[in-house]
Amino acid sequence: MQRHTFFWDFDGTLFDTYPIMVQAFMQALLKQRVSEYELDEVEIYEVMRQHSLGTALSQFSAQFSIDKGQLERDYRAIEPTMIDAAQPFDGMVVLLQAIHDAGGLHLLLTHRDKSSLKLLETAGIKSLFEDFVTKEQPFERKPNPGSLNYLIEKNNVDRATAIMVGDRTLDIDAGHNAGIAGALFDPHRVINAAASHPEIDVTDIQALSKALLA
Repeated sequence: MQRHTFFWDFDGTLFDTYPIMVQAFMQALLKQRVSEYELDEVEIYEVMRQHSLGTALSQFSAQFSIDKGQLERDYRAIEPTMIDAAQPFDGMVVLLQAIHDAGGLHLLLTHRDKSSLKLLETAGIKSLFEDFVTKEQPFERKPNPGSLNYLIEKNNVDRATAIMVGDRTLDIDAGHNAGIAGALFDPHRVINAAASHPEIDVTDIQALSKALLA
């Protein structure tokens, strides 16, 4: 393999969590008396993927003239009751194991809290990861490279053979800001790859596997 260290985003990269996140967001909107006929599941998904949950909270609270803080509180209460059902993308476990068996090092870098570690453990793949950064640690959010630099320095990573794998522009930008390559995993092709110029740009696990194991 050309790459030896793999930094992984969690939501939308390792695990297919966005369908659950979107459903939780829609339930939170319904609690605010937004009509289900006004909800656009695809639009919510695209805003979350192209931007962030924070952007979705701001945009849809303004659109429906509801309190952003209450919408967020409702979402934060609903999503944890649903997230345990999340699963890795089909083929992801096989890819992680293949990289590990070939001598690759896996590190997790996510804005999600420690529920991400629980999900990794439930899927039987937590042991494949050498180290983790989750929401609980006091780093600025990606694309700030602080959390990446922390993991790089702590684990004596060679930046020349490292890559950040994620599903959003901010993941690729974080990698570049830390002096490492970026791989964009973009199911449904909703991200403008030209904005971040990833070294790898794929839409499915088969193509991602071929690129990372090369």
